[in-house]
Amino acid sequence: MNKPQNTRLVGLDLARAFAILGMVLVNFKVTMGATESGPQWLHYLVSMFDGRAAALFVVLAGIGASLASRRAREAGDSDSKRIARIRLAKRALFLFVIGWLFFPIWPADILHFYGAYLAIGAALLFVSSRKLWIIGVSAITISLVFLVTFDPFQNWDLNSLAYEGLFTPQGFLRNLFFDGFHPVFPWITFYLFGMWLGRTNLSDQAWRMKLAIRAGAVALISEVLAFFALGIRGSDHSNLDPQSARFLLSTDPIPPFPLYLLAGAGTAVLIIVFALWIGEKASARVIEPLVSTGQLALTIYVGHVLVGMGILDQLGLLYDQSLSWVVVSSSVFSICAIAFSWFWRKRFSRGPLEGLMHRLLG
Repeated sequence: MNKPQNTRLVGLDLARAFAILGMVLVNFKVTMGATESGPQWLHYLVSMFDGRAAALFVVLAGIGASLASRRAREAGDSDSKRIARIRLAKRALFLFVIGWLFFPIWPADILHFYGAYLAIGAALLFVSSRKLWIIGVSAITISLVFLVTFDPFQNWDLNSLAYEGLFTPQGFLRNLFFDGFHPVFPWITFYLFGMWLGRTNLSDQAWRMKLAIRAGAVALISEVLAFFALGIRGSDHSNLDPQSARFLLSTDPIPPFPLYLLAGAGTAVLIIVFALWIGEKASARVIEPLVSTGQLALTIYVGHVLVGMGILDQLGLLYDQSLSWVVVSSSVFSICAIAFSWFWRKRFSRGPLEGLMHRLLG
């Protein structure tokens, strides 16, 4: 195992910017009801971000947890480990609460799921890498058993994004752990995979090349299998028997079958490796706006709903729109978000919501 270095990896902030901007595009598409509209080539291009941007976001969170707790892991004393766990658990609670406060406005929220991943990660922060892999594979297995045993869409009205019985104990737990937008089983696997990645030496170019080759092979094989089983991504699968064995080869994020997890993780590694390379090779002034964007990911996530979608809603341009309008409007918001992040970071050390979390948690 390669030992991690202590240097700050600016490329991770860059990768986080790619993740949050990709999530903006996906969420605009879903909200505008443009999932099946537009020319096929554009539909295919935009669909490449489905589930991949969010997976990258979660993998990066796992990497961040390992990097932040590195000193405690290397020190090995119980006090340092306890402090690191408490710090991550407090962050998890903050995001879980913020996510549920945000939920009435944005039912597809990822923050409360994100808080659950962090809470589980806090408990597993110092287990061996082998155990991380075992627990990750177990989470995939549990999810697969659920998906082939129960109907994951049973409680959903996908037109309104309403979930029946969400605020009952059974509905709450089922949504959080099994059939929500980003359920703990199997999405915790992305987080645990990120924790493992964060323990490796991501500063080592040779190691990154090995990661990229392996990840590229995994992602390519997954997508090829899905292509031969289901056709080009973005095509209409409405006539496919949901009980068909072919459905297990889907790389779509909903429902999250194992092949999607492999494709999502592989794609995330490729983007992270690319971002790390850019972070090392490009001028700091050139990438500074995107680096700042990655550092304000929480603020931008909430802002793309409250500000971006809010303005479009007031203008009557939010619902029943074309895929072309999705690309244009999300691009305009993303450009504004990059500019805002750049100017904000020139004056403040943290973003608005990031600063609030720091003041509340210490």
